[in-house]
Amino acid sequence: MYPNLYFVFKDWFGWEINAFKIFYTFGIFVAISFIVSAYILTKELKRKEKLGLLLPREEIITTGKPASMLELIINGLVGFIFGFKLVGAFIASRHAGIDLQEYIFSSQGSWIGGLVVAAALIYLKYKEKNKQKLPQPEKRTIRIWPHDRVGDIVIFALVFGIIGAKIFDNLENWDRFIADPIGNLIAPSGLTFYGGLIVATIAILIYAKKKGIGILYLIDAAAPVLMIAYAIGRMGCQTAGDGDWGIFNSAYISDVPGHVAPATPEQFQQKLQQYSTYFLAGTVTDSNGTSTMVTDRIEKSLDKVPHKSFRGPKWLPAWMFAFTYPHNVNEDGILLPHCEGKYCRALPLPVFPTPFYEIVACFILFFILWGIRKKVKVPGVMFCIYLIMNGAERVLVETIRVNTTYSIFGIHPTQAELISAALVITGIIGIVYFTKKEKPSEYA
Repeated sequence: MYPNLYFVFKDWFGWEINAFKIFYTFGIFVAISFIVSAYILTKELKRKEKLGLLLPREEIITTGKPASMLELIINGLVGFIFGFKLVGAFIASRHAGIDLQEYIFSSQGSWIGGLVVAAALIYLKYKEKNKQKLPQPEKRTIRIWPHDRVGDIVIFALVFGIIGAKIFDNLENWDRFIADPIGNLIAPSGLTFYGGLIVATIAILIYAKKKGIGILYLIDAAAPVLMIAYAIGRMGCQTAGDGDWGIFNSAYISDVPGHVAPATPEQFQQKLQQYSTYFLAGTVTDSNGTSTMVTDRIEKSLDKVPHKSFRGPKWLPAWMFAFTYPHNVNEDGILLPHCEGKYCRALPLPVFPTPFYEIVACFILFFILWGIRKKVKVPGVMFCIYLIMNGAERVLVETIRVNTTYSIFGIHPTQAELISAALVITGIIGIVYFTKKEKPSEYA
């Protein structure tokens, strides 16, 4: 696993560059997903605009004004925050023992870095506005197409997606939230995809309505975008080892920390006994004799430890079916030999790598959606197909995933299963509704 770029360069090239520890791989993949999403959404909106399905909107703007004091202050504040934290983290990364995640969310930083970056952004904004300054500011009417607003849509998706993901994660892990409300709200880990999807969708729909963008055509264009964004995001989960893995695969064991080998049921049970404190108390005894809390996934007894047995074909690598997530970003598991510092743990028994399965499934579903987008003529149906695909995929993967469950009339679904089922039902109802109400367009 590669919790940050430091581990990537160390593993691939043998370079140990501490400064790269500030670049977390999960964040990198999230950034990539937004870039790819913006490109695909822009392309699809332009296609619908050419077909006359989406129209521009005229707005009056004032040009030629110099930079206002408010604009300069905002640029300065943004620059100071970035400089204070990023420059400070870059300098602090030279010290091997520092926890950069804690550093980023602490009050520490570089005042010089903050002031330098703030001054640079203030100057750039002043220079930009000064170039456009006119002797007398003018009011102009411009036409803004829906694809011109993709930048705003991406920002809405980012901000409200994170807010929704944090809210739903803390609702799903209420006991953990109650124990430390502030810590869980500002923690960089702990994000629930469906929470982000729901809250971001509501915010974007409100924005689209306000800007006069055809909502049905917008959500249809977003269908394949959402699927590939999720696939790329799951690449970050798999690469970083952020805890979104599955239940234990009892067809394998970890014969040495981090290494997977086929096993008999008896050997699996022996390993459960060997690491019983991990499963029953969430602790392991490290090589120095200290007891360390490493996981909050605790069972009442060893026979309650969730697992299924599946032996993959020999011509495929074992990690596709059983993986211990060595160097995972959660620092969950037992210590790896000959490893010092942070991220030196691997799970005591291998689990199903569910993020990998979702990566493969969602890329396939993206290409299906992309392939049929011109054939679906009824507005709104394309998005409903996405809802059904997304919900069905998640329901299937939840059968081998570790998640908090709820007790409802004797059944114990996870939050994701409940939302997934609702998405599938909504998608089916939506297809029936839109097919009856909306007229098929000549173009899709």
